Amino acid sequence: MDARLDYFAGPTASKAAKQFMAVGRSLKNSELPALTQELVALRVSQINGCAVCVDMHTKEAAAGGETSVRLNLVAAWREATVFTGAERAALELAEEGTRVADAAGGVSDEVWAHAAKHYDDEQLTALVILVSFMNSVNRLNIITRQPCKGDYEPGMFG
Repeated sequence: MDARLDYFAGPTASKAAKQFMAVGRSLKNSELPALTQELVALRVSQINGCAVCVDMHTKEAAAGGETSVRLNLVAAWREATVFTGAERAALELAEEGTRVADAAGGVSDEVWAHAAKHYDDEQLTALVILVSFMNSVNRLNIITRQPCKGDYEPGMFG
C-alpha cells in the first residue's frame, strides 16, 4: 500500500502538519502522566484501526517503561486488573470520546465524573485534547492510507 499524500511535500500540507504535530509535542509536557498518555493514544488508535499509531504508541510506551503485559491488555482493559483506577478512568473517557457516534451523547456524565475523581482540571484538559488529537491523527493516517511498516523507533518524531 502506498500513501495517498505526503504531508511534507507541499507548502500547505507541510506547514499544517508541522503545526499540528506541535500540538502533540506540547501534550508531552503536560501534567498528565506520560504512560497514561501512551495508553490512551494506543487505545484510541486501536479503536480507529490506525496501525501507524498503534505501532508508534506501543513502542513509545515500552521505551517509557511500560510492561508488555499491560500493553497487551490495553484492548481488553475493562477485564484486566493491571490498570490503576486513574488509568481505567482515562481509558474509559478515551473510548467514549472516540466512539461519539456510537454513544449518542458523547462522553457521559458518569464517565466524566469518574475521570474528574482522578485528574485535576489541567490533567483533564490534556486528556481531552489528547483524545481529540489522536482521533484527528488516526483519521489523517487512515484517509491517506499511510502505510505501517512496523519500523517506528521511539523518539523518531521528537
